[in-house]
Amino acid sequence: MDDQISSTTPSYGLQHEEEEEHRADKHVKTLLDEVTDFSLREAEADVQEVDDDILDLAGGAKDALERHRSTLPRTEEPLLDFSDPEPEPPSSSKPEPEAAKPALIGAFGDATTKPTKSEEKEEKTTVTPSKSSCSLVDLLYWRDLQRTGVVFGASLFLLLSLSICSIISVLSYVALALLSVTISFRIYKGILQAVQKSEDGHPFKMYLDKDIAIPTETVHKYSDTVLVHINTVVKELRRLFLVEDLVDSLKFAVLMWILTYVGALFNGLTLLILGLIGAFSWPVVYEKHQAQIDHYYGLVNKQIKDVVGKVQAKIPGAKPKTE
Repeated sequence: MDDQISSTTPSYGLQHEEEEEHRADKHVKTLLDEVTDFSLREAEADVQEVDDDILDLAGGAKDALERHRSTLPRTEEPLLDFSDPEPEPPSSSKPEPEAAKPALIGAFGDATTKPTKSEEKEEKTTVTPSKSSCSLVDLLYWRDLQRTGVVFGASLFLLLSLSICSIISVLSYVALALLSVTISFRIYKGILQAVQKSEDGHPFKMYLDKDIAIPTETVHKYSDTVLVHINTVVKELRRLFLVEDLVDSLKFAVLMWILTYVGALFNGLTLLILGLIGAFSWPVVYEKHQAQIDHYYGLVNKQIKDVVGKVQAKIPGAKPKTE
């Protein structure tokens, strides 16, 4: 009996230890299972939260697009459309050409329309005065005192010289004066270069190399303009001398009669001198006293028209022109 008890005791101890280890393994496994389940649940919760955030963002964007679409005009199309396209019904007729779509309006700005070709041409075809007319007006109105003074003084000196001497003498004296100035300046520059031992070259080289030839286009342009004026004057003189209109011919006769008295008092050069002085003085005077001059000019013009009307009424066959 003692032998049996002693032989079974160690086996009972080993069995007990094995049961304890098995219980510990089960406990560890259950703990691991719980930890795994907990981590899985947290991961699923995080994914669910991310999905909810994405859905919220998508829903907010869609609502914003719907609000923007409602503010657009009916003729314009929205930029983006998340709705499913509706199937088009089949039609046997030929497709009609699409109409021109209006310019899309951006989310934060209006559409910019390009100007048409006609508008661009109208903008480009702006009337600009020529340089010659602008320079002439500047001279007559004394915009540049130095330039206008030189032109006016030289022209007046030339006309006064022609009134005293013959044209041949005036041209000869002018040429001699210019030559004396240029030759003296050329000799002075030559001596100065020899003393300073410099190689500046000819003092008038810049003007000698400059092209002063008159372009053919300019000659044709002004010759055509002069020819048009000459033809107009010839036609008008023919109309006046052949008495196409009796009143106009009488007016021309009165003008020629007045000019006979003017010619007895002044010669052509004197008239040119007076015309030059008037051209450089009258614009300035008229600019300063424009209102008074226009008033008196209107009164004089009215009196002249009244006198001409009375004369035409007394002349048989003379009919006033209809305005």
